[in-house]
Amino acid sequence: MKVTVDDDRCRGHGACLGLCPEVFTLTDDGYAEAIAGAVPVEFESVVEEAVAACPERAITVE
Repeated sequence: MKVTVDDDRCRGHGACLGLCPEVFTLTDDGYAEAIAGAVPVEFESVVEEAVAACPERAITVE
């Protein structure tokens, strides 16, 4: 699984970071950013929760 955050849609609510700080971080501007590469298997279910919790629907997974 690979996760990305759409820079144009993210408004910096931080729900993803609150759910999974191992995969998401905030940029200096306060917007979400995902780790590069594949998401570790142990975090896949919580990443799915973050996708559902994002009010802007800015997170996608492949």
